[in-house]
Amino acid sequence: MTSLDPALVVLDKDGVRLTVEDAVATVTLTNPAKRNAQSPALWRALTEAGRALPGSVRVVVLRGEGKSFSAGLDRQAFTPEGFDGEPSFLDLARGSDEELDAVIAEYQEAFTWWRRNDIVSIAAVQGHAIGAGFQLALACDLRVVAQDVQFAMRETSLGLVPDLTGTHPLVAAVGYARALEICATGRFVHADEAERVGLVNLVVPVEELDAAVRDLAAALLAAPRDAVVETKALLRGAAGRPYEEQRVAERAGQARRLRDLAGLAD
Repeated sequence: MTSLDPALVVLDKDGVRLTVEDAVATVTLTNPAKRNAQSPALWRALTEAGRALPGSVRVVVLRGEGKSFSAGLDRQAFTPEGFDGEPSFLDLARGSDEELDAVIAEYQEAFTWWRRNDIVSIAAVQGHAIGAGFQLALACDLRVVAQDVQFAMRETSLGLVPDLTGTHPLVAAVGYARALEICATGRFVHADEAERVGLVNLVVPVEELDAAVRDLAAALLAAPRDAVVETKALLRGAAGRPYEEQRVAERAGQARRLRDLAGLAD
């Protein structure tokens, strides 16, 4: 991640800043005064950041300024007035099923692009990652966390369900029973448990978080890009394929790589 040139600021709006330095992009949540609480405007900015990534980017780091990664949805969303220029969630609830579905689908777009096959995303998480913050960390491929991290899925405790794409990766990481218990109780998951159950890849002291993420990014960049892309696609599809189909996918992927290395690719 070392470069003689300063990082290029590609986007800076609504609590989201996207910078690019060589093959590494960093998406930073920039409202520490509110513990990086989330809003529809922030979600649109996250979606825009994904679309604005240069093709040269291979690794995307997601981080939050201040002591907390993200404390979740800004509670202003549930007030009658909502956010300036936005319909309140109470107003949205009065719409048709189709209208509400379309709005939630738009919000979810902020959480879906992190698993694109052409990039590897790393969430660098410190302090609170609650609700939407937890789901945003889960949206990334990898999670490196500080020892003070506190994950919690509070939606069910508020009479809601997690709807920002976090349920699938949570179940994949910790299994159905533990995922249900975490969501239904809304309890905190601290660093030691998160590492033990496979929710995170690495736990480090708070002051070492940035350095650990830089080291991981450098290790990811050491492998040829096409091989990483092919491997990520292979692993992402593994859970949904029977064993024999995965064997076929492995052979097809390897054939493509060998042909490419031999200069015989189409």
